[in-house]
Amino acid sequence: MSDATLPLSPAEPAQPAVPAGARPVPYRGGGFSTRPIRFVAPLVFVVLIGLWELGSDTGFISPIVLPAPSEAFAAFWQLLVSGMLFKHLEASLWRLVIGWTCGTILGVSVGLMIGLFSVARASLSPLVNAIFPIPKIALLPLFVIWFGIGEGSKVATILFGVFFPTVIATYGGVDNVDRTLVRMGQSFGLSWWSIVRKIIIPGALPAIFSGFRISVSIAIILLVAAEMIGAEYGIGAYILLAGSLMATDQLIAGVAILSVLGLTMAWLIGLAERHFLRWRT
Repeated sequence: MSDATLPLSPAEPAQPAVPAGARPVPYRGGGFSTRPIRFVAPLVFVVLIGLWELGSDTGFISPIVLPAPSEAFAAFWQLLVSGMLFKHLEASLWRLVIGWTCGTILGVSVGLMIGLFSVARASLSPLVNAIFPIPKIALLPLFVIWFGIGEGSKVATILFGVFFPTVIATYGGVDNVDRTLVRMGQSFGLSWWSIVRKIIIPGALPAIFSGFRISVSIAIILLVAAEMIGAEYGIGAYILLAGSLMATDQLIAGVAILSVLGLTMAWLIGLAERHFLRWRT
């Protein structure tokens, strides 16, 4: 028997004939994956600020209603040169980091308990769903009564506001883990703790990080509201003072600082997300 009549071995599958001039079809499974496009986001900001400055220079935008970006930058520069920027940022960052970190740790812990234990789900889930819709700013006077006018009430407001969305995102992520993977782990004889550590928590991390992005925005909102009550330093106190004096350039500068703060926190969360979710790529 000649080599031409020998059957192909399993290691050598028959290749379909490719017509001349044909081009390969791209892999369509990656059609929904995003790719980073540099310079687009800065360009959008530059264009918007340029249009804003042009509208102010031409008188289309009244300086009483909305000051020009150059005036807001001058107010920011004065705040930086005077050294007050660092005092306000230090006070705000301390409250934000402590409140968000404590609320996140408690929220993830309670969320995992609700997602993993039936007793915790039956007892805590209705309580979380009942308290979550309450505006946390409305509870700020109550926190002032409980913890005083100082730092305790401000940190407690941020912690309370961060806790509930983190709980819901965490146990929602646990519920959405593919149960086929859990059964597979059980069939391989993995212990309960190994399944939780190697399957449940990694599978819930995308939802947990989404909850982090939402909770950090809520934390900044509550930070400003808390600092407007009895705070000497902080971005919220600076904005409140600027509004009382009708200094709109300083007010816009304070809002811009909050925007940069939010972008920085989102960037840090994105770095952590790319580090812990490398298995998705």
